[in-house]
Amino acid sequence: MSPYRNILLVVDLTEDSATIGQRALAVARDAGAKVSLLHVVEYVPVEPMGETLLPAVQIEEELVARARERLATLAGQLGMPGAAQQVATGNIKAEIVRAAEAQGADLIVLGCRERHGLSILVNFTEDTVLHAAPCDVLAVRLRG
Repeated sequence: MSPYRNILLVVDLTEDSATIGQRALAVARDAGAKVSLLHVVEYVPVEPMGETLLPAVQIEEELVARARERLATLAGQLGMPGAAQQVATGNIKAEIVRAAEAQGADLIVLGCRERHGLSILVNFTEDTVLHAAPCDVLAVRLRG
């Protein structure tokens, strides 16, 4: 029996999300596991003295609504429109770990990109999630 029953697929809704999703589905298929999708909107407040026409709350609501639509589209493209889908707001790293704990995930699948030069010194999402996650993490290597 596979140790994976509940897989959390974390996507950033870029063109690479389908690749990450396909890997998660392959693991799920082999393990007989279910997959749920997560996207985190890391809301950056608008500068108070900026020329914004919309209140910050409305901007955040629109970002979340667009993310929900795109996540549903991705789920459909992956052939899993009935899968659980969540759009969270906040710190990306913290929200991934929180969602994994809340859902009882035993595997988190996310993308990672190769780093060069000074970017190696920066703490990227996949590194933080790897060390803080309550379960295994599969980092799918992406181009660029």
